[in-house]
Amino acid sequence: MEIDLTPKSSKSVYGSDGGSYFSWSPSDLPMLKEGNIGASKISLQKNGLAMPSYSNSAKVAYVLQGSGTAEVIAVKEGDAIALSFGVVTWWFNKEDTELVVLFMGDTSKGHKAGEFTEFALTGANGIFTGFTTEFVSRAWDLEEDKVKELVGSQKSTGIIKVKDGFQMPEPSEEDRKGMALNCLEAPLDVDIKNGGRVVVLNTKNLPLVEQVGLGADLVRIDAGSMCSPGFSCDSAYQVSYIVRGSGRAQIVGVDGKRKMEIRVEAGNLFIVPRFFVVSKIAAEEGMDWFSIISTPNPIFCHLAGRTSASFNVAPETEQHFRSKRTNAEIFFPAPN
Repeated sequence: MEIDLTPKSSKSVYGSDGGSYFSWSPSDLPMLKEGNIGASKISLQKNGLAMPSYSNSAKVAYVLQGSGTAEVIAVKEGDAIALSFGVVTWWFNKEDTELVVLFMGDTSKGHKAGEFTEFALTGANGIFTGFTTEFVSRAWDLEEDKVKELVGSQKSTGIIKVKDGFQMPEPSEEDRKGMALNCLEAPLDVDIKNGGRVVVLNTKNLPLVEQVGLGADLVRIDAGSMCSPGFSCDSAYQVSYIVRGSGRAQIVGVDGKRKMEIRVEAGNLFIVPRFFVVSKIAAEEGMDWFSIISTPNPIFCHLAGRTSASFNVAPETEQHFRSKRTNAEIFFPAPN
């Protein structure tokens, strides 16, 4: 499988004084098309509003920075939200700190492989602006002159900045239940001293991922520590975004050849093909990454640690090999 696996950063698609929309293109990252995966980000300044829209792709959203509102849900850094096909969403930031949200998802049922298509409800490219005034008038029971005024007032697209004091619906903490999981506050699924920590999103802690058909996890490894070589053993793709820090990554293919050896840093996105083995080592500042996996309850196999594989060597050699990794699970702290 000869395909470019090099990590890439997103590119700006459009923006205004309210914020910007960024995405990764299959032309830059071919594995997006190969895996039917889309990825994008929004950044909202104070009073920035990403106007209501729906997508043809199921997604997982992850709040990289700041706090704000997603529809009627209050969101903050570390929140993961599962978004089903066709769900109308809008995002708003009333705080001084920039709100940055990552989206990754499945484009297999979308219009373009490897790219999200968003359908705006309002603005110059809103859905109802394409209908005649007769149809809009009858659908919303409005006089045609009011419809012309309404359609004519839709000048902006995508992201806007609202005026100070503009009243938005206030979110309720009750609305978060079952809709969002904060990966920085949730119980840890793996916690290895001086090694790393993992929170896995699945159907137990965020039931909506079953509807979306995607699993996800947040992995944080300490300075110099290593994530054991491993692969998804249920034929899933792994799509990883580097949230913080930097490090080195190696990917080995099915033919036993190293397909990639590269430095990765915050803002990079890279995709591991099905059954390919990946391992990462953090630099001195440590490294965090958020990943989606193309199955709602992912299963990983690690080739080192207590769940490691067998080798065709003499018993004493295998015993020596295994004895080096009897306590660690999937993270190995930096050598002394």
